[in-house]
Amino acid sequence: MLATGFDAPSLHWCKRLLMPLLISFTLFLTIGSVAFASPHTSSLSGPKKYYLALGDSLAFGYQPDLNYDDGYVNDFFVDLKTHGVSYDANMGCPGETSITFLNGKCPVPILRKYPYLGSQLNAAISYLHRHAGQVSPVTLDIGANDVLPDINTKTCSVDVNKFNADLATVDVNLTQTILPALRAALTVNGQITGDLLLSNYYNAYQNICPNTGVYLQMLDSHLAADISGYGSLIDVFAAFGGPSQPHVCAYTWMCTIFKDIHPKDIGYSVIASAFEADTGY
Repeated sequence: MLATGFDAPSLHWCKRLLMPLLISFTLFLTIGSVAFASPHTSSLSGPKKYYLALGDSLAFGYQPDLNYDDGYVNDFFVDLKTHGVSYDANMGCPGETSITFLNGKCPVPILRKYPYLGSQLNAAISYLHRHAGQVSPVTLDIGANDVLPDINTKTCSVDVNKFNADLATVDVNLTQTILPALRAALTVNGQITGDLLLSNYYNAYQNICPNTGVYLQMLDSHLAADISGYGSLIDVFAAFGGPSQPHVCAYTWMCTIFKDIHPKDIGYSVIASAFEADTGY
């Protein structure tokens, strides 16, 4: 089901081929760390030979200047290599929702760094089975794109009913299928062999629509509950400064001509540092 890899020339060709039409693909949101338990790390398996990254445009490492080589996965992998990790597979797809993660049809599949057919979940499970007992960690960011369309940043209004319905869909997809399937694929002979790490989100809209905070807090609160029993939460929100989110302009492209919610190099580095700090890797 999985292709073998994406060579550098092909990726650079893709970079120049597409215009930054991913502007709405992930990020903003979340809740203060006081609202959910601190990341649980006492039973982590620790890094192994392979690192698998899953998720949306954050995992992919999207930036509107078409620099796709400095995402948090790249930065985290640098750290993981000092702990014996030799290979990484980044399956992140810009625009991915929990629905497309399950069923396929990611909006921008041409930008995948690790090509595969079908859904990202099936590709991930295939990869984990192929390298059974040798993959850790598995990182995941998902859910923002499910609720992002429910927020109108021009008027700062929120379609509350739709938001609640979409949030419920995230919960169902994560707790009923995605997280159980990934955990099962990480289980070999009854033993958990790898760490499943789910990150929450920062609020890129803090400055332009601070009233959206309560809804975005709901998303991160649900993500924290969803990962319980399956893996560990990585607190990206806290890494970006907590409730006031004072670093939006410094860490993201929101205050530039792009007005884009995605991180700059420094923002991705901060996210990677959150993974390192919360796992103790």
